[in-house]
Amino acid sequence: MLRAIMLMLREHLRRDTLPDFAALRAMLFYVDEFPERLHHPKESRLLFAKLRGRDASTDAVLDRLECDHAQGEHSIREIEHALLAFEVMGEVMGETTQRNARRDTFEASMTRYMQSWLAHMRTEEAEILPLAESVLGADDWAELDAAFRSNRDPLTGFEADAVYQALFRKILKALPVSSGIGGALEALAGSGPPKFAPQRP
Repeated sequence: MLRAIMLMLREHLRRDTLPDFAALRAMLFYVDEFPERLHHPKESRLLFAKLRGRDASTDAVLDRLECDHAQGEHSIREIEHALLAFEVMGEVMGETTQRNARRDTFEASMTRYMQSWLAHMRTEEAEILPLAESVLGADDWAELDAAFRSNRDPLTGFEADAVYQALFRKILKALPVSSGIGGALEALAGSGPPKFAPQRP
């Protein structure tokens, strides 16, 4: 999703057009709702807790990842404010210099957040998950699977919960495959676009 946001921004910058602000807000809501509010707290409370106390170096890595989790929601609030400033001030001022300055601020904040989040994921994949695979038992994995299954991410090929279906339709509708951006979400999902229950006629 973060890469899709950046692709959208670059495409509009190249064309010197304004992005679909409603779509950007929906995409940021997704990032806030799934990774920040649902996924990260479960990592901290369940997975990380099972790995703590084994050695000082592992605890240091976990402390760093916990700091990332704590900072994430604050970072999203800053990005949402920067997006609002880009949208509102660009319209109110009606002036290209102000609009471009606000665009630059928003894009810089998005870039910082994406780089931080990708580094966070690399640490988990390179250090935490291999450790978990080597030390956790079947009961541990059963508990973790049950906990994380309750908020499965539609962008990884699972069926979207009913309350999120409209959100994901809105996002995909704003990102046509012909632009290359909608296709990016499908590529990230690895198995095609999110699955939605059939709509009633």
